[in-house]
Amino acid sequence: MAHVTETQYGWLTPTLAYLFSFLGCLLGLKATARARMLPASGQRARWLILAAWAIGGTGIWVMHFVAMIGFAITGSQVRFDLRITLASWIAAIVIVGFGLFVVGYSPRPTAPRIIVAGVFMGVGVAAMHYTGMAAMNINGTTIWDRRLIIASVVIAVVAATVALWFTVSVRRTGSVVGAALIMAFAVCTMHYTGMAAMGVQLHSTPATVSGSEAISYLVPIFVFVLVVVVVLGYAMLNSVSEEDAAALEELEQRLAGATARQPAQHSSFGFRVDANRR
Repeated sequence: MAHVTETQYGWLTPTLAYLFSFLGCLLGLKATARARMLPASGQRARWLILAAWAIGGTGIWVMHFVAMIGFAITGSQVRFDLRITLASWIAAIVIVGFGLFVVGYSPRPTAPRIIVAGVFMGVGVAAMHYTGMAAMNINGTTIWDRRLIIASVVIAVVAATVALWFTVSVRRTGSVVGAALIMAFAVCTMHYTGMAAMGVQLHSTPATVSGSEAISYLVPIFVFVLVVVVVLGYAMLNSVSEEDAAALEELEQRLAGATARQPAQHSSFGFRVDANRR
């Protein structure tokens, strides 16, 4: 069995992976909270799409690929197939988007709905992880520990379910930050558990491996993350804040209550006139 490591650059890649996951989860939770303030319309859908882009694209996929930069196998090159890598990126966004739409379009998401969506989303996230691993080309044969694979899927399902619960129950900034920290930890735990499940048996004959090095994707990754941050930041700055929305809702409720309490007036001819009619 070949020696496999996920930390060829020390703690640099795990730390960066966690920070990227935290950033994506934080932006995604904020976008979801903003979506739930809006009526079930095109505006809500756009915010949920942005949330899926942030959580799936940055919080999960970028975290996965940054962590893979630290992956190395003694005695073999590690290269990645671009098409499968892009497929795993798209899958992460679509799967997370499905879960967010299931709970995001429900007026009052119930526990069964969150659990069902969480199971689907968790299995999908785990599938994205192993699709990303399938993009890896090495001069050897991979051997998998079934118990650790199952453990990684269970972690992904729990993490996805908790994430969906956070998206419908957390709105205050402090709570969102705490939720994003927990989500990022769960995503990273799922990733490294899945990586621990893999062993490698090298081929007896050395050979050149096709594909691109993981580090060659760094520039596109940073550009993608920058676009996510700029787009979400611009959208949030140019939309009604959560505090303003709450204040407007309270004002509308007070006006409705005052109107309901206003007594009816009578005309000089003795007819009863509703004060609300003009």
